[in-house]
Amino acid sequence: MPTDRTLVRDLAQRYAEVCADPIQAVRRDAWRQHNSLRGDRPLIYVRAFAWHELPEHQCHCTDPFLRGWEDHFRQRLFWASLGDDSVFEPWVTVGARYRCSGWGVPVSRQHSGQAGGAFKVDYPIRDEADIERLRAPWHEIDEDATAKAVEQVEELLGDILTVDIDRAGAYRMWTADLSTDLFYLRGIEHFSLDMLDRPEWLHRLVGFMADGVARCHQQAEQAGDWGLTAHQNQAMPYAEELPDPAPNQRGVRRDRLWGYMASQEFTGISPGMWSEFLLAYQRPILEQFGLVAYGCCEDLTRKIPALRQIRNLRRIAVSPFANVAACAEAIGRDYVLSYRPSPADMVGYGWDEQRVLSVLRRDLALCRESHVDITLKDVETMQGDSRRAAEFVRLCRQVIGELWG
Repeated sequence: MPTDRTLVRDLAQRYAEVCADPIQAVRRDAWRQHNSLRGDRPLIYVRAFAWHELPEHQCHCTDPFLRGWEDHFRQRLFWASLGDDSVFEPWVTVGARYRCSGWGVPVSRQHSGQAGGAFKVDYPIRDEADIERLRAPWHEIDEDATAKAVEQVEELLGDILTVDIDRAGAYRMWTADLSTDLFYLRGIEHFSLDMLDRPEWLHRLVGFMADGVARCHQQAEQAGDWGLTAHQNQAMPYAEELPDPAPNQRGVRRDRLWGYMASQEFTGISPGMWSEFLLAYQRPILEQFGLVAYGCCEDLTRKIPALRQIRNLRRIAVSPFANVAACAEAIGRDYVLSYRPSPADMVGYGWDEQRVLSVLRRDLALCRESHVDITLKDVETMQGDSRRAAEFVRLCRQVIGELWG
C-alpha cells in the first residue's frame, strides 16, 4: 500500500497530466471568444455534482492535511472526466491568511443538529443603535501564517504543480456583494421592513458596508496583492479583454480582472427597491473591475433593465426561477446569458433522460439568438449516481447539436 504522501503525489501527477492535455488550450480559446461575445455555440460548465455522496469521494489518507489534498485531486479528476468545457490549470492555490474578519460583531448560528441541515442566524443588528458597534474591514495579511501554509504545500506538491498564493482582498464574492452580509447582520425580514420604516438608516448601514468593502479592495490593490487567479465570474474567466489566469502574477489592477456580485437575499424585493438599497451601492465597487458577472440563484427577470446600468457588465445569470424567454429577450446579444437549469430536473431525483432533453430543448430554443452557456450548479444530490453528471453533459451536447448544428 502506498503511503499517504505517495498517494496524494500520484493523484497530483495524474492531475498535472490532465492540465497538459491540448484540449485545455482549445477550451481556453473557446471561452475567450464566448465571454467576448464572439462565440458561435453554447459552452457547458459543470460547477457542482454532489461530490460528498459519490463513491469517487472515498479517501484513504488518515492525516487531515494529506486527506484534504487527496479529496481535492480526486474531485478534480472526476470533474475532468465529465467532458464539459471546464479548463484545468497546472497549479494549486493557497489562500492568504487574513487578520481581518467580519464586521466587528459576532454572528452566531443555531444549527438543527442534522448533518447538512438548516440553521437559524442570531442577527447582531437588532436596533438602530447597533450600527455603532460595526467595524469596517481592512486588508492585512498574516504573513507568518501564510508562509507556513504555503511552505507545507510547496514541500508536498511544488515539484509537480506550481503553488499559487492568492493574496487578493479578503472581501470577495459573497462577503463583497453586500447582500449576503446584510442578511447575516440584519436578516431579510428586518431589512425588508427597514426599507419602509427607516430607509435613511438602512441607507446608512448599506453605505457603511459598501465603503468598507471598497476600502478593503483599494488597500489590497495599493499593496500589490490582487493577482491573476483572483478572477470571479462563476464560469471560466477567459476573455479577450482581460489577461488569462496565471499563478503568482500580482500587482494587478482590478480593471484587469473579473468582478462578481449577486443579490440572492433581495429575490423578493421589487426592482425599484433593490436598485435603490443594493445595486446603487454595488455598482461603484463592481465598476472598478474590468468585466462583471452578476447573479446566482435569484430571479433577475424584472431587474435586467437596471443591471444595464453597470457599465462593464458582461454576464447575467438566468436561474431556475427566472423566466427564460423574458430574460433572453431582455439580454439579447448584449451580454452572456448564463443559463442555469434546475439541478433537480437535470440530475437530482429519478434520472429521466427524456425530461432532461425536454427542458433543455425548450429553454435553449428560447436562447437560440443569445450568447448562452449552460451551468450545472447547486446540486444537492445525484442520489449517489456518478454517471448523471457526464450524462447531463452528453445530453447538453446533443441538444446543442440539434439547435446550433
